[in-house]
Amino acid sequence: MVKRIAVENPVDPKILGDALTFPTSKKVAKNRFMKAPLSENLAKWDPTNPAITGAASDLHVNLYEKWAAGGFGIVVTGNIMVDQMHLESPGNTIITKELDLPHRREIWKSLASKAKQHGTLIVAQISHAGRQTALIVNQHPFSSSDVQLKRDAYGREYGIPITLTEEQIKTEIIEKFVYTSKVLYECGFDGVELHGAHGYLIAQFLSRTTNKRTDKYGGSPQNRARIVTEIYEAIRKEIPASTGFINVGFDFIELSGGTYEEMGFSHKKKSTIAREAFFLEFAEKIKLAIKSAVVYLTGGFRTVPGMVKAVECKGTDGIGLGRPITQDMDRKG
Repeated sequence: MVKRIAVENPVDPKILGDALTFPTSKKVAKNRFMKAPLSENLAKWDPTNPAITGAASDLHVNLYEKWAAGGFGIVVTGNIMVDQMHLESPGNTIITKELDLPHRREIWKSLASKAKQHGTLIVAQISHAGRQTALIVNQHPFSSSDVQLKRDAYGREYGIPITLTEEQIKTEIIEKFVYTSKVLYECGFDGVELHGAHGYLIAQFLSRTTNKRTDKYGGSPQNRARIVTEIYEAIRKEIPASTGFINVGFDFIELSGGTYEEMGFSHKKKSTIAREAFFLEFAEKIKLAIKSAVVYLTGGFRTVPGMVKAVECKGTDGIGLGRPITQDMDRKG
């Protein structure tokens, strides 16, 4: 049963209904609400049958149409993996050159079309799990360095990662992100979100804990972030700038937290839970430095007063909702 949270001091929610215009593509989200990315784990996984492994289905179409009908300004999918050998979990959807079949594309086209019928922007979160690839999928996954995640917060074990060479970064990572992005563009999506949080591959490059490289992809913050800009620039070369799918800069940045070793969603202080916005203190600092992108904050929101306060204090532009709307997806934004 859905647990309702009582609000002692109601506030005017009008600010949450404000439209947001993305600075580069000029696309408009009709309100501040984002359906945050959540792994659906609804796809079939059978390594012996490429035709069905990682394919989206009518279950995905139905799910995302319901979220779009719920009134969100922007809806972001869960992990769409760019490499079938580097999954967050069996059950992820996958878009790769090897698995790019006409019937698989038709499902993605249907999902995008039905979501957009409700005036919602539909964005795909694309991801590579890196060293956090499930052991059942890959015993020696690629990563920024050979720093193993031996056991996560849930007791799951992972393989010893292989350090990517500079050539492999191009062929095994960048080119795969580009291919997946191009398919999604051709299927009618409004954009892609590069998953750079929660300890997955991009985060493994960004973090000093997992990135021990001494080449141009390691060391300074600029070098550790190089893979992000190179993925972005490679996508932009393949997809016409005039489409608005991706233009001369990032449209939005979603802020969240936690890794497999230390889940950012658990064990919060009572004061943080009461405030709701789990990562607000970081968002406030980051937003001051971000002048050319809309900022969304995800994690902890449960009440209208909590959401309004986060926007009014300039900690965020938009509100990302994940777990709560798995129970209440038909509620209008």
